[in-house]
Formats: sequence, C-alpha cells, structure tokens
Amino acid sequence: MKTYAFALVLAALAGPALASGTHSGGHAEKMAIGEPGDKAKVTQTIRVMMKETDDGKMLFTPDVIKVRRDQTVKISIKNVGTVDHEFVLDQEDKIMEHKAVMEKNPEMEHADPNSIRLAPGESGDIVWKFTTGGEFKFACLVPGHFEAGMHGDVTVAGQ
Repeated sequence: MKTYAFALVLAALAGPALASGTHSGGHAEKMAIGEPGDKAKVTQTIRVMMKETDDGKMLFTPDVIKVRRDQTVKISIKNVGTVDHEFVLDQEDKIMEHKAVMEKNPEMEHADPNSIRLAPGESGDIVWKFTTGGEFKFACLVPGHFEAGMHGDVTVAGQ
C-alpha cells in the first residue's frame, strides 16, 4: 500500500512539470505553418538580416519570404543591429498572442524550433518544413520592435 501511495504522490507532482512546456505553453501541438525540418532535406537557404535604422525603424531584410508547400528551407538569420532581436515564424493570430505575452514578460526565454533570439552580431539558423499552403508571418516580438516595423510575410504556394 505504501508503494501505491508513493506512486500516486509522484504522479501528482510530475503532472504539472510535464505539462508546463516553454514560455506560453510551447508548441507541443501541431503548427499550421509546418514543422522543424531535416537539415539533409534543405532545398533553399534564405538569408535574413535584422537591424535598426537611424530614423528609429526596425526591420527584417527581406521582409517577404516565398516558399513552396512541403519545401524544407534553412532560414539563416543575422542580427546586424545594436540591440537584441528575435525571429518568430507562425500564423498571424499566434504571432499576436505571443506578442501580448512578450509585452508582459520581455525577458522570456524561448526554446521553440520556430523562433530564435540573437544578440547584436550573432547569427543563427531555423530549418523549417512548410507543410501547409497559405499566408503566414514572421516578427520580432521584443516589446516595441513589432510596432517599429519589425515583421514580415511568408507566402507558402501550393495549397
């Protein structure tokens, strides 16, 4: 009986830890925009720069990405600016939800395969397989950056 009671206590304690995920619940659910890709299946590399301008704008170059459904790409991202920036790839409504959470928790850590945060001068890659056709977004969700213009569009052809 003691072993059974001990097992119940362990299960109760483990439950919340297993459900916690990353930042605002993580991305355990299937994402409409796709899934992490296999580096061996990359068919295109898209280079993206993140920066600020002298007039206070913040931007991605390019700010439009076009890919094909079921294509695996490597998005090679470099922060050429002077402050931290991030690149988050998702549906527009999910981007806006994440933005609201980031406004309340600006130092939130990310561990999602569809996003990366880079300090000035840093580079990083996201390997992604776009499994659904349609219109999607990418954005920097550091508070104030989206409003300064740091967002872009992804078109996935082949619905």
